[in-house]
Amino acid sequence: MSKKTLHHVGELYLITHLQKNFKYNLKSLIAGIGDDAAVIKCEEDYLLLTTDMMLEGVHFDLHYITPYQLGFKLISVNVSDIYAMGGTPQYALLNIALRKNSETSFFNMLFKGIKHALSYYKTVLIGGDISAVKKDISLAATVVGSTKKPILRSGAREGDKIYVTGYLGESACGLEILKKKGVCVKPSNNLLKRHLMPIVKNPDKIKEIATSMMDISDGLLIDLTRLCDESRVGAKIYEDKIPISLQMKRVALSLGLSPIELAMTGGEDYELLFTAPPDKKIQAIYIGDIVKTERVIINKQGTKKEIKPFGYQHF
Repeated sequence: MSKKTLHHVGELYLITHLQKNFKYNLKSLIAGIGDDAAVIKCEEDYLLLTTDMMLEGVHFDLHYITPYQLGFKLISVNVSDIYAMGGTPQYALLNIALRKNSETSFFNMLFKGIKHALSYYKTVLIGGDISAVKKDISLAATVVGSTKKPILRSGAREGDKIYVTGYLGESACGLEILKKKGVCVKPSNNLLKRHLMPIVKNPDKIKEIATSMMDISDGLLIDLTRLCDESRVGAKIYEDKIPISLQMKRVALSLGLSPIELAMTGGEDYELLFTAPPDKKIQAIYIGDIVKTERVIINKQGTKKEIKPFGYQHF
């Protein structure tokens, strides 16, 4: 009998396994493994902590991205998790592992991008670690923030409406453009900008009414599945409501790709996916409804298809 590998069990299984084995009964720990950030109750506010890695050959290819863009993106993807909890980012720590023969200009431009992003999100660098690697570069950031009211993935209720904050699939389409070009390029159009230097959206206008929320980092379908799993609910989304820009549609078709597939399964959009009561006026894009158990996509003809957690998974 062959042994199971991490690839066979998949990332969702691994996270569930960790949740079961590292479950703590602490009054101060409001949310741990399984949400966008950990939530710890302090005297008045809630402390938010998140961390994300970016590994060469897995998350980025230096043929496609400049060190400046890479530094900016490293901060953005971590701030996105704090925003997804309804929080405000405040402090950052970095763990950077570079090759010994990396040029000092690479280091300087990487941190120039980091500094730009920190300034944009009004966050300060307070520490970290720098190391050398023999082969692939490794970058990781930990961002600390706070909120008066954390928004968890587990708050969706039957009857809530499902929203996203912007166009989907643009980052994945931008990556496909880069793969075709095969070289590092300036973000000359919005699709490339969305992939190379994502700017994540502050949730201030929606955090008071959202019942659950997360960022779309791995793709709409897999991230919606995670939200439904945590809330123990179902969902129905309408294919014709999924927001696709004309630019993405045109470019995707020219590359022989399906725009709707990119929008539903493409990762790194970093738009917010959230739910809210049906009687609230929302400045966002309605895509479906929270239901009791059923999880389906409904197309223009009214045909239902089961939602499957397709999207980016590491294993």
